[in-house]
Amino acid sequence: MKAGVLDGNFSVAGNAQQRKEKTGRLQGENPKIGIRPTIDGRQGGVRESLEAQTMNMALNLAEFISSTLKYSDGTPVQCVIADTTIGRVDEAAACAEKFKLAGVGASITVTPCWCYGSETIDMDPTIPKAVWGFNGTERPGAVYLAAALAGHNQKGLPAFGIYGRDVQDGGDTTIPTDVQEKIIRFVKGAVAVASLKGKSYLSIGAVSMGIAGSIVNADFFQEYLGMRNEYVDSTELLRRIQLDIYDPEEYKKAMDWTAQYCKAKEGADANDEDKKKSRAKLDEEWEFVVKMTIIMRDLMIGNPKLRELGFAEEALGHNAIASGFQGQRQWTDFLPNGDFSEAILNTSFDWNGVREAFVVATENDSLNGVAMLFGKLLTNTAQVFADVRTYWSPEAVERVTGYKLEGLGANGLIHLINSGSAALDGSGQQTINGKPAMKPFWEISEEEVHKTLDATTWYPADNGYFRGGGFSSNFLTKGGMPVTMARVNLVKGLGPVLQIAEGWTVDIPADVHKTLDDRTNKTWPTTWFAPRLTGEGNFRDVYSVMNNWGANHGAFSYGHIGADLITLASMLRIPVCMHNVEDEKIFRPSAWAAFGMDVEGSDYRACQTYGPLYK
Repeated sequence: MKAGVLDGNFSVAGNAQQRKEKTGRLQGENPKIGIRPTIDGRQGGVRESLEAQTMNMALNLAEFISSTLKYSDGTPVQCVIADTTIGRVDEAAACAEKFKLAGVGASITVTPCWCYGSETIDMDPTIPKAVWGFNGTERPGAVYLAAALAGHNQKGLPAFGIYGRDVQDGGDTTIPTDVQEKIIRFVKGAVAVASLKGKSYLSIGAVSMGIAGSIVNADFFQEYLGMRNEYVDSTELLRRIQLDIYDPEEYKKAMDWTAQYCKAKEGADANDEDKKKSRAKLDEEWEFVVKMTIIMRDLMIGNPKLRELGFAEEALGHNAIASGFQGQRQWTDFLPNGDFSEAILNTSFDWNGVREAFVVATENDSLNGVAMLFGKLLTNTAQVFADVRTYWSPEAVERVTGYKLEGLGANGLIHLINSGSAALDGSGQQTINGKPAMKPFWEISEEEVHKTLDATTWYPADNGYFRGGGFSSNFLTKGGMPVTMARVNLVKGLGPVLQIAEGWTVDIPADVHKTLDDRTNKTWPTTWFAPRLTGEGNFRDVYSVMNNWGANHGAFSYGHIGADLITLASMLRIPVCMHNVEDEKIFRPSAWAAFGMDVEGSDYRACQTYGPLYK
């Protein structure tokens, strides 16, 4: 056969008809954590005496990680351990090769003893890395830790140092609590970083109403997150609706479910009489938004059922770990809005039952979509997208309602409200230890699903904003949930920065809520948010938090995850410009300490020096 000519019997392994179906939503396997047991290379007694302890340290760590942490699909985080302990460069190279083939996305080097630093460190510049030096007196694990970190820093390979506060006995196989905390923080961030790499952000439409975050910056996604950008005109939704490019069986199932749990909870039309839609028109819009929902999901992750229906190209999807829908105004001025679709996709359940939430940013605010993505990957829970709408001072609330704020909200409230991408989980109908919560999908009960649906009203869209109609979710978030609001912003000449505000959702009397809520749009979901104050800087008071928030949107996650976000941001070289996390919880690579003793300034200088992870 001549060069470049294919034999007639040749079969292309990647042919669309022969391609292997994805095992999950997206291409690729979940990233693994590689564990590198390093050891003193001196044969003749030293190395031999340490083999069992060093390898057991690795095995114990792997067991701890896999039994404690899960991926966003609910499966345990997997670990890969080097075939042998690593005492010299050949063994380090063998470990690197094994990790490459196994799909390792981050590494943790462990040792109880002295090792040869530059010979044994992980040299991969694109994966997060940590070194745990055992705090014992029998062997100098801490000395290796310091030497290895110095080597990493000298070579421009930032690494996290893990060293327990208290001395352990040489034979102690337990992992101290403070070490566990740092390992968990590192692994959560590292899995998030590795999960982003190679995935897509899908823009459905373009820029919504001049919103800055809606101007999707491809350089940011590529260089900082390792992601690609995909773009689909909004008319693709219309094309698929009109040409019936969706699974008709799923559509029927979805309509039945929607009729029972959403349409049956349709709220009274709050529009002026001349703008109200007929019952027949509203029924058509319900059908339309359900089709939109199915199609938006198919655009993100594909749907093998479409190939069976003769739509092989549409079946593939865009391998999108997150997406955004422009909506306003070109779509919503004449077609039903995306509120239902965004809310349902971001929620941890739909007509197919409980399932992993998607990430869909309303108004295609990609930067808030990234904040949602960070939160979801760190917590494995649904995210709430909202306008950072109004600061209500205690004085203003008392003037308008006669009520004096108390408890968590005594210092004032921020009104979080938006028509679209708030996951229904944000209503707080799930519980942990009897308290309102937002949980990973695998922990959500059927009873909690029904409570969430019962707590949600679907109002015909405000036709002043949305001439094309549609339906907006409305719920009131239960108070008392610990939450963390976050936002990524891009600043010319600086690059991306991350804002973080830990706080709580707040209950206020029903009549007070109604009075305040009715002053805005009562058809949208509301969360009353009280940030934790420090008395200093941007967290001097609630007004300062609102006044220094960098954009019109924010996203919140369940739990106080500010420290996790700071660790993740340092891995991606994104400085944190605003946070209220205690200093003792901040965990960044050891090199950050070399950039000065002012913690926030050193973060900026380190991120600027190292630059984007993938540039």
